[in-house]
Amino acid sequence: MFDVKETDLFELEDEDFDTVMESDIKFSGSIKFTKPFLIRGSVNGSISATSDLVIDTMAKVKADIETNRVLVKGIVTGNIIGKKIVYVTSTGSVEGDITAAQVVLEPGSSFTGKCTTVRS
Repeated sequence: MFDVKETDLFELEDEDFDTVMESDIKFSGSIKFTKPFLIRGSVNGSISATSDLVIDTMAKVKADIETNRVLVKGIVTGNIIGKKIVYVTSTGSVEGDITAAQVVLEPGSSFTGKCTTVRS
């Protein structure tokens, strides 16, 4: 059986991220980045990137997201486009449409929306 968790996205440590938005930060607006980004706080707006995004367990994101790889452990309200993969863990919740080359919804995760897989 293929194990998606073999991806290095699960192995990233805090020091692997160029930017970590801590839990006490609330941000409204557009975020653009080119290196791995970790969100632990709250975001309201849009996120666009050419790198990896991790939305940590307590994070709350109300934004449309477009990036290479997305790991959702927290709450996302908005559409997600992942060029390679969108992975929603058992603690994660997505309310919005997901479009990606690969989509993984762990048992226990919450997803409301339309899911579309595309060739990468």
